[in-house]
Amino acid sequence: MVNLVDVFAEFKTGKNIDRPTMVRVLEDVFRTLIKKKYGTDENFDVIVNTNTGDLEIWRVREVVPDGEVTNELAQVSETEASGIDETNAIGDECYEQLSIEDFGRRAIMAARQTLVSRVMELEKDEIFRKYSERVGQVVTGEVNQIMKKEVLVLDDDTGNEIILPRTEMIRGDYYRKGDVVKGIIKRVEMRNNVPFIMLSRTDSDFLAKLLEAEVPEIEDGVIEIKNIVRLPGERAKIAVESHDERIDPVGACVGMKGSRIHGIVRELRNENIDIVNYTTNTALFMQRSLTPAKITTIEFDHEAKRAAVYLDADQVSLAIGKAGSNIKLASRLTGYEIDVYRNQAEYEIDDVDLEEFSDAIEPWVIETFKNIGCDTARQVLELSAEELIRRTDLEEETVRDVIRILTEEFEEGGK
Repeated sequence: MVNLVDVFAEFKTGKNIDRPTMVRVLEDVFRTLIKKKYGTDENFDVIVNTNTGDLEIWRVREVVPDGEVTNELAQVSETEASGIDETNAIGDECYEQLSIEDFGRRAIMAARQTLVSRVMELEKDEIFRKYSERVGQVVTGEVNQIMKKEVLVLDDDTGNEIILPRTEMIRGDYYRKGDVVKGIIKRVEMRNNVPFIMLSRTDSDFLAKLLEAEVPEIEDGVIEIKNIVRLPGERAKIAVESHDERIDPVGACVGMKGSRIHGIVRELRNENIDIVNYTTNTALFMQRSLTPAKITTIEFDHEAKRAAVYLDADQVSLAIGKAGSNIKLASRLTGYEIDVYRNQAEYEIDDVDLEEFSDAIEPWVIETFKNIGCDTARQVLELSAEELIRRTDLEEETVRDVIRILTEEFEEGGK
C-alpha cells in the first residue's frame, strides 16, 4: 500500500480537476503499470480511497490443489494461498495485496511521469471547458506580465492566465504589473494543446455588460439593449427600448445627474457614450442616431440602404463628428449609409457644385468631400486644409490640389 496524499496535494492544489476524476486517472495509470508487469489487469483490483488518498492493489486468484495450476495469472496453489492467508481453501478467491515497490523503481517513476502528463492534459481540458462556458462574461484580473503585443492577466476568480491583446485594448489603456484590469471573455480556443483565453475591452458586449451591471432595469428585462456600436475609447452609441411605458429607457441608463453612466465612461477611458431611444420609425431613429445634430430633412433609398440627410450649416459638423465618428456610428446603428448635405437655401449664389470639377478632380475624391457635407466649391474653401485632411483622411497633397483647383476657378471667373 502507498499513501498518495502527497500526490493529491501536488496536483490538486490550485487545479481545476475534481477528486473523482483524479481517482479515475490514478486507477488507469496503475492498471497500465500492472499490464506492463503481468500482461493483463483482469485479475487485479485497484482501490483508491478518495478521502485519504490511500492506494491499494489486490491480486485475485482462484485457489486450486497443488500441482493443478494451469494459469498462473488466474490460479494459485493451495500451499501458496495458505501462506498468504491461512484461511484460504480450495475453490476460494485468494486476495493478495501488492506493494508499489513490487513493480520496481523504474516502473514507478514512469507511472509518476504518466500521472503528471495525464493530470496536465485534464487540467487544460477543464480550463478550456469552464472558460468556454464563460464567453461573454466580464472578468477582473491583475496584470502579471506586459509584453509587446499583449498583456498577461491573472483571473481573480481562478488564478488562470488570460491574454489581453493590444488590439483588444482601448486607446489610452496603459498598464503596469499589479494593475487591475476588467474586460470580457471574447474567445476561447486551444493553441498547441494549450487553452488560449482572450480578454477584450473593445467588444460591444463589454459595454453592454457594464451597462447591465449599472442599470437594474436591463438585468430585469424591463429595458432592452437593441444595438451597440463603438469606436473604442472615442465614441459609442447605444439604442435602448423600454417594455414599460412608465420608464424612460434613456433616463434610466444615464441615471440621476449621470450617476449610472459616469462610472462606465471612466472605465472606458472617457469614451463618449450616446444613448438613444429605439424606434421602428426609420426617420425618427436616424434623427436620434445623429444626435446632437438637428436634421431638417431626410430622403431614403430603402433598397440601396442609403439616406440623404439635410441640415443647416451649423449642424453639419455636429452630424459628422470628430474624424467622422458621429456619422460612422449612426450609419452602423441604423444600417443605412448616410450622406450629409447642407440645406440648398444656404448655398452661395456664386457657388459651384463639385460635380462640375469632375474633369479636373477624381470622382472618388469628389465623393469623399461630399461624404463630409461639402457638396460645393465654397463649402470646401470655407474649411482649412488641416480640417479637410482630418475629416476626409485624404493625403495632404490631394487636399491642397483640390483647394488650388477650386480657388483658380473663382479667380478666373472674377469671383
